[in-house]
Amino acid sequence: MHPHHRRTLARTVTAGFAATALAFAASACGSGAGTGGGEPIVGLITKTDTNPFFVKMKQGAQKEADAAGVRLLTAAGKFDGDNASQVTALENMVNAGAKGILITAGDTKAIVPAVQKARAKGVEVIALDSPTDPASAVDALFATDNFAAGELIGKYAKAALGDRPARIAMIDLNPGVTVGVLRHNGFLTGFGAAQATKEMKQDASAPNVVCAQPAEGDQAKAQSAMETCLQKDPAISVVYTINEQSALGAYTALHTAGKQDQAILVSVDGGCTGVRAVQDGRIAATSQQYPLLMASKGVRAVAEFAKTGKKAEGYTDTGVTLITAKPQPGVPAEDVAYGLDNCWG
Repeated sequence: MHPHHRRTLARTVTAGFAATALAFAASACGSGAGTGGGEPIVGLITKTDTNPFFVKMKQGAQKEADAAGVRLLTAAGKFDGDNASQVTALENMVNAGAKGILITAGDTKAIVPAVQKARAKGVEVIALDSPTDPASAVDALFATDNFAAGELIGKYAKAALGDRPARIAMIDLNPGVTVGVLRHNGFLTGFGAAQATKEMKQDASAPNVVCAQPAEGDQAKAQSAMETCLQKDPAISVVYTINEQSALGAYTALHTAGKQDQAILVSVDGGCTGVRAVQDGRIAATSQQYPLLMASKGVRAVAEFAKTGKKAEGYTDTGVTLITAKPQPGVPAEDVAYGLDNCWG
């Protein structure tokens, strides 16, 4: 995270076993392993271990764990939304003696009972990136204001569209997942197509939305979703995407159809790949967030809890910045150079 940054989410026994193996593999190679086990243990459970966002989050957690003298265990779901593997990982980490666990929940409602069991045993549980549903299920949250992230790209898309007709396609996350709902509703609010709401109900009735498809944050699924939307309405002029992997999939569909210049494509994340896509014009603008900062703050909080017994509380906003190569009047933004300086891998 840039030092002067200003503003500031298996269903089988086999999959469960895989998560178990991953957690214990991490315990063998994490910071402090093999030194007698005297360090406090911190767990990190991400949605997947392949998305660059979570790769950077893990790097940030490991760096802070080394600096704080704690031992890091890591695990991940096999896919975005894999609650069963995350539940298994939570149980394993509690049994391994974790003092605190950081989690980006794949299913923000289904994970709650497992979180409650961990907290009942005295384990500090902190959500990263994605609020649980309800948010009070965890001790604390370190995350982007996802509603604000959506609102920024909504305002940008509205300004960039000008007087052209608004025909919006929305490439969403899994239905009901808090981070997806917040970004979706934030975008519609920023665009002026819906009233401001942070309730955990995705607005499906906004005017000008001609197509809304879930794609689970996956590039290939987003490409298929965008193809479906173009079949439904070939004149789409604005494309909202939940993350940059989805944006790149949507761009491929637009480009294949020869419609890449008719639609304003916006997204959220601000990873280096995404910022380079802004630089070369595939993505018009993206809301940059800071996963390394989320993870480092989370590890620091657990280390403090282990030392003093004081748990973190409430919500800490880790910042969001609009990145674009084509700024619009009245929409605060930074340029591509800033985005590349602050991107997360």
